[in-house]
Amino acid sequence: MDDNLRQKLLRLVKRVAVDEGFNTTAIPNVFCYKICRPQVTMPAVYQPCLCIIVQGRKNVLLGTEMLSYGELEFLIASVDLPILGTVVEASEQRPYFVIQINIDVRLLSELLLQMDHLAVANKTAKSGLFIGQVDRQMGDSLLRLFKLLEEPEDIAVLSEAFIREMHYRMLRSSYGKEIAQISLKGTPTQRISVAIQKLRRDYDQTVTIEELAGLAGMSVSSFHVHFKSVTNMSPLQFQKSVRLVEARTLMISQHMDAASTAYKVGYESPSQFSREYARMFGCPPARDIARIRL
Repeated sequence: MDDNLRQKLLRLVKRVAVDEGFNTTAIPNVFCYKICRPQVTMPAVYQPCLCIIVQGRKNVLLGTEMLSYGELEFLIASVDLPILGTVVEASEQRPYFVIQINIDVRLLSELLLQMDHLAVANKTAKSGLFIGQVDRQMGDSLLRLFKLLEEPEDIAVLSEAFIREMHYRMLRSSYGKEIAQISLKGTPTQRISVAIQKLRRDYDQTVTIEELAGLAGMSVSSFHVHFKSVTNMSPLQFQKSVRLVEARTLMISQHMDAASTAYKVGYESPSQFSREYARMFGCPPARDIARIRL
């Protein structure tokens, strides 16, 4: 896509993303982020969403797989995923800007009923995370959506139609068939997403593999294979990652100490929590949080 469209998008995003960090917009489920310097690695549990970088570059780590995306490239998380993200290109003069649009699974289902030509295979997607190039059609749709922010009186009437158009563009993208699976009941990816929601919701509880496999309607062996395909990690690793991400958030936002946090997120041993935390984030909890607050 030509740089002219990117510059138009950048101008619109700058008007919305005034503050560094997270910025809401007047359109529901549409957000912008602004980062003015390269970051230390930051963990997050992504919900199903579309992210498009307008300026800068970011690396994301899912399990053992490192991915990178930059200007006018998209990242789609089709299920909830614990991810380590690092903004690698950003400065005061040239901040990192990214647009996030949360995915509405119900809307995908409605669109698929009208898209007879999109044949969705009944097999597990190779990943729950996809990176691709924003094409002209998706870029034009995104530009229309953000131009709407300049006409606040039109948002209530037109925003749903423009969000619907963005979901359609996702389904028409190179990963459309994989994305469609999350909204089709009975596909392996959709069934795995049910187990993921359980792990995400009850991350501080003990959950057995047999229970998760039952929720997904699969045998234990089949569940392991499909879960690893979508998340690039085992169910145990997934739950551990979610616990550690939530723990870091608690220590930053609520100033909790490491031992209290360990019990809060489901660990029985603070020492085990500290070991696994250091393995994931590169240093023990207290030192990591102090580094972030510098």
